[in-house]
Amino acid sequence: MEKERIELLAPAGSPEGFEAALGAGADAVYVGGTAFGARAYARNFSQEELITAIDQAHFHGKKLYLTLNTLVKNRELEEQLYDYLLPCYEAGLDAVLVQDLGVLDFVREIFPGLPIHASTQMTVTGPEGMEFLAGKGVSRVVPARELSLEEIARMHRACPIEIETFIHGALCYCYSGQCLMSSFFGGRSGNRGRCAQPCRLPWQEAGGAHRKDFCGLSLKDLCTLDFLPEILRAGVVSLKIEGRMKQPAYTAGVTAVYRKYLDKYLASGGEGYRVEKEDRQRLLEIFNRGGFCGGYYQTRNGPSMMAFSNEKKTGQLSPVLPGRAEKIRGKLVLSPGKPGMLEIQWEDISLRVSGDPVQEAVNRPMDEETVRAHMEKLGGTEFAWEKLEIFLEGRVFVPVKSLNLLRRRGLEALREEIRSRYRRKLPAAAGEPESSLVQKVCEKTERSAKGNRGKTELPVYVSCERLEVAQTLCKEPDLAGMYLPFDLMSACLERGLSLGKEMYLALPHIQRGKIPDRFLREADRWLAMGMKGFLVRSLESFAALQKAGYGSLCVLDSSIYTWNDRAVDFWEKEGILRNTVPLELSARELSGRKNRNSELLIYGRVPLMISAQCVRKNLSQCTAYEGFVTLKDRSGRKFPVFCCCHPWKTDSTGKEDFCYNIIYNSVPCGLPEEKKQVEGLGISSLRMAFTTEDPRGAREIFRRFCGIYLHGEAPVSGDYTKGHFKRGVE
Repeated sequence: MEKERIELLAPAGSPEGFEAALGAGADAVYVGGTAFGARAYARNFSQEELITAIDQAHFHGKKLYLTLNTLVKNRELEEQLYDYLLPCYEAGLDAVLVQDLGVLDFVREIFPGLPIHASTQMTVTGPEGMEFLAGKGVSRVVPARELSLEEIARMHRACPIEIETFIHGALCYCYSGQCLMSSFFGGRSGNRGRCAQPCRLPWQEAGGAHRKDFCGLSLKDLCTLDFLPEILRAGVVSLKIEGRMKQPAYTAGVTAVYRKYLDKYLASGGEGYRVEKEDRQRLLEIFNRGGFCGGYYQTRNGPSMMAFSNEKKTGQLSPVLPGRAEKIRGKLVLSPGKPGMLEIQWEDISLRVSGDPVQEAVNRPMDEETVRAHMEKLGGTEFAWEKLEIFLEGRVFVPVKSLNLLRRRGLEALREEIRSRYRRKLPAAAGEPESSLVQKVCEKTERSAKGNRGKTELPVYVSCERLEVAQTLCKEPDLAGMYLPFDLMSACLERGLSLGKEMYLALPHIQRGKIPDRFLREADRWLAMGMKGFLVRSLESFAALQKAGYGSLCVLDSSIYTWNDRAVDFWEKEGILRNTVPLELSARELSGRKNRNSELLIYGRVPLMISAQCVRKNLSQCTAYEGFVTLKDRSGRKFPVFCCCHPWKTDSTGKEDFCYNIIYNSVPCGLPEEKKQVEGLGISSLRMAFTTEDPRGAREIFRRFCGIYLHGEAPVSGDYTKGHFKRGVE
């Protein structure tokens, strides 16, 4: 790995944090502005502060990245994103960090040449997803934090684009980008940068021994100082510190420690790498949550990673933050009757500026010491003299004001030369004004959901997780089709096809590693028999199926987000069958979305979290037996948790490396009274999701909703939540 490519990336939630990061030795800093960032409650940067920070980073030979890593609504994308991003683009912004594929598509088209980094919020879990994004113009991927070093190395070998991973800071219990818990509890969506962190509150296993203030979903903070060389050898080029919500002193302290050890590694090539006990202790004193863990790099999951007490410990952080000044070289020539001349050199830049005419001294000529005292006053600037040569030719006198002006003129000329290297302009078409270009782009996102508006008797599909439920519902005459995992499909396919049902094979919520050979072999055979396609829950799964030739047979689940029309169009260009309506948009927001090829969930428990951690393992022991356990929050509400020990359902009986938990909401979503609104959305189909229901209960619910939506029966109230259909998220 080329040493110059390795980057220490620090967070900044404010201009003060930015200064702290640079002063402590960061190679790049990531910040958020007033919108579109995943830390909405940080101090963040105004537009003017962003431009200043971009310039300051470049003056120091560093980079600045802007977070656009939230999901974006139609109006925001069409009316705000261009004006928000344009000044930063023109100032030379080094990259944007994105989650939303509509935003990715917008940036790629409107702001050519601006590097795009895929946020960890995209839940990239393997080489297929990484290669897919590379083909869409992404230059760097921040993969899911749950990946091991072996998985990261495999991604690096498979795809040439850069990999950035977290090396220090807070860890989420859920796969980033797949968490709806804060959103459904109080409307503060993690996908909008407003997570309220309900996972850090007390959670216990229902029926287990009561433990006061036990936080069953709280992870320790990550610290990788001891195995930094292994992360670099896996192919990571950007080492990312988490913490835009933390204080500047935190940023300075943590960055300085990692700077020290990264420099040691680069100087020695990793030979004799050893961490001093004092530096480990220093990081603990800066901040820790029940101690540190090494994250998922070397550990699959388990109680050693958990901070069950969620006790935060913060030491006395020094309010004195390090400064940073770039070394410059100069040459000043003062000769009577001629303008003062100042030459400045920095890196490969060499420039010359002139000042006021130098006077010939009548009485006391100026000496070098006096001139130097004024010329070396660079305090408060980005620069410091490494060497300043002063040549006084004859008896010279220069007013102090003129010396100060010459010094300031030279520094500003240097700044402008540096700025000019990064400045860029949008490439407008010949003879076409820039505003016309923007208008054309926005026209592409005009909504056209009217094709299905008012359509009645929408087809109803179901997803099932239990064989008995699938077998019961398969017989229902109102059922259009089924989404089933591998084992259920194997048992139900022929019966479903004989009854005229559309059958779709459901992939895991999270894909780690390749799709098993048996899964693909059987899928080929089932497609030949009449199976319609696949229900896809992750970018990795779609990319793998597309590579295998099945991209046009995919139905996207709601976990592959299509919040805006650009995202809808993005996936339609990939040739998918249909998408699933996002769970966090309100009916009003959905009415302005392209829904003609979309399916809406009208009943089912929403997955609030998909986690690599295992509730059963952490609170008792791993049994490698699939099934449900129940979590209880501090108010006594009970949440079913499915321990998915065998994600592919291909009859594997041993422990699998990539198991996960699904934490479902305590009550199902249901829209029994919203038929008229639903029909007005212009969607193409309806879905009901069955998870914990028994066969009899599932059949009753299915018939109740079909009676309402297909047969005009009066709605019957039930114990449902409307989710975000009424309120949406901020």
